[in-house]
Amino acid sequence: MDHYWFIISVTFLAVDMPTEAVLTDVEQSLVATVTTETVPGHEIAEVLGIARGNTVRARNVGRDITQGLRNLAGGELTAYSTLLADARDQAIERMEADALQMGADAVVNVRMETSEVTQGASEVIAYGTAVKLA
Repeated sequence: MDHYWFIISVTFLAVDMPTEAVLTDVEQSLVATVTTETVPGHEIAEVLGIARGNTVRARNVGRDITQGLRNLAGGELTAYSTLLADARDQAIERMEADALQMGADAVVNVRMETSEVTQGASEVIAYGTAVKLA
């Protein structure tokens, strides 16, 4: 396992995990990542298990101040929207890397959830069924 450092708020968190789980550019690619039970035009040959990926993101003080002011005036809190969109993308990338590590061709029944893990920090998790296609 390789050693990675993640900055969460102002705390350094050391996490040991396989390099494959932290891929940003996936060398291999899946045929599909879908929310449906099947991949159109393909038959599922084997179910490999649950593929999952998650990330925990924290707000920062500077962003909280500017977004708090914007909240008073109304409208979209774009910094938070961007933060959550990036977190969703990263969770999906990690789920796809997990599926590839399992030998999958696709991930079906993909779902996402968000939860607050501590004040100011949210976890985004993506999960689905890793499958081999015929």
